Amino acid sequence: MRYSNPVVKGFYPDPSVCSANGKYYMVCSSFQYFPGVPLFESEDLVNWEQIGHVLTRKSQVMLEGINSSGGVFAPTIRYNDGRFYMVTTNDTTHQNFYVYTDDIYGEWSEPVYVEQDGIDPSLFFEDGHAYFMSNGTDSKGVGGVVQCEIDIATGSKLTESRCIWQGSGGRFLESPHLYKINGTYYLMAAEGGTEYGHMITLARGDSVWGDKGEKFTTCPDNPIITNRNKAPCIIQGIGHGDLICDKNGDWHILCLGFRQQGDWMPYHNLGREVFMVPVTFTEDGWFYAGIDKTAEDSYEIKGDFIQREKRQYTFENTDWSKDWCFLRHPDMNNYKLSDGKAVLHGTDKTLDDVASPTFIALRQREFNGELTVKVKLTDGEAGITAFMCESEHYDIAVRKTESGYEAVEKLNIGDIKHIQNSIPLESGEVTLKLYMSNYSYRFVVVTENGETALGSAQAKYLTSEVSGGFTGVVLGLYAVGGSAEFTDFECTYK
Repeated sequence: MRYSNPVVKGFYPDPSVCSANGKYYMVCSSFQYFPGVPLFESEDLVNWEQIGHVLTRKSQVMLEGINSSGGVFAPTIRYNDGRFYMVTTNDTTHQNFYVYTDDIYGEWSEPVYVEQDGIDPSLFFEDGHAYFMSNGTDSKGVGGVVQCEIDIATGSKLTESRCIWQGSGGRFLESPHLYKINGTYYLMAAEGGTEYGHMITLARGDSVWGDKGEKFTTCPDNPIITNRNKAPCIIQGIGHGDLICDKNGDWHILCLGFRQQGDWMPYHNLGREVFMVPVTFTEDGWFYAGIDKTAEDSYEIKGDFIQREKRQYTFENTDWSKDWCFLRHPDMNNYKLSDGKAVLHGTDKTLDDVASPTFIALRQREFNGELTVKVKLTDGEAGITAFMCESEHYDIAVRKTESGYEAVEKLNIGDIKHIQNSIPLESGEVTLKLYMSNYSYRFVVVTENGETALGSAQAKYLTSEVSGGFTGVVLGLYAVGGSAEFTDFECTYK
């Protein structure tokens, strides 16, 4: 069958994958959003269903007061002796830790910390031993991919941290993962930065410490995949991947990438998404990904399954605890969420604050679509936000004024906080619409008198190229300073 990339759309970066009990499991980064580390399950590596999150309790991760794109970086998921492990970094606190569970559908443990620096940690298990690696600095001050053996029960180091590889020469060496295939140890990593120069590189050795117990040998034909010179091409930023063997014995890399707004429009607002690329082993024992070491929008693989795609999201067909996310640690007393209705109680915290405003959101999945929701406001302000971070977001809202109610379009770009347009309303009950396209967002208010266009704003200002950081646009509902009821929610993509 032929599948299309990305296999998971929207802001789900830094994928890591493992197999267990005939199924595949994947985790992705979550940064400042909560619950942390989205968790997916698949039968075929193409169709992924989110089954929950790994970090679901405040005690598992510190998120208070962290800036956007801080918090939870690059998780790795592994399965060993009947137990799942997820290891990650809280980049704000500079701590590497892992949690574990024996029930993939249940709760995960409290964090176990490892005293090794760097980010993007990974685990490797062999013959009763557990090895922990990250991109950091070893005990001698040498930087690169750093590894130690740990006691998996306590996280205590059993060996000193040693630098086992320094990459192929690209900047920002990250995302190391170790595999043993047919007696050879392969070390795969990302280099070039998670932007347009991103790539996946490879090394190998005859032990977990590299050739002859020293360092790993660099592949002579790196990178093994990159789209850095592929133009014109919508797909860019390919890198940061994990290797997996399917049920047919074929190998694939699940990696991140992003879709830019157009062939010649180097901006992306959907965030880094999950792509899958087939792997080919060469006669000399190395491997590469893709037909020509680049990522395409579709591939043919073995199997007779059908790739499913969801185009419409409502309150009724989404799960509040799986599909939706909050900013940092929410006060759940401010939310009343049911099958067809969301009641949000706003506080004095706004979307501009590095805090947890009353806000709940879905990832934006496609460039082109329409979001509509009915809002019933009692006081304060409530509405829809296309949210990139606290500095860059577009809002359409209803708010209470001294003379009644009004609808407003608010554009927030860096230090510019601007009310673009406003119209008076006869009541605080109104339907708000957000129209999305490759290049813009449009804002519409619907009353009993018909539709009124409030204006539009360019999508490029809600992108990593402008805003910076590692996230993507989420489509949120929010309330400030009063209570609001949201009903008839529908987000449909073309």
